[in-house]
Amino acid sequence: MDLIRILIAILVPPLGVFLQVGLGKQFWINLLLTLLGYFPGIIHAVWVIAKY
Repeated sequence: MDLIRILIAILVPPLGVFLQVGLGKQFWINLLLTLLGYFPGIIHAVWVIAKY
């Protein structure tokens, strides 16, 4: 299941984080990072998925 979340995180980073942790602090941080730059959002999303 984590592999699917990582693939989703590469395509739509906030969705991958949402599927892992819900609408918490990590989701909003990832949304902000994705809006500021796509690659920081991807890196953060993969990190959140791997950590939690």
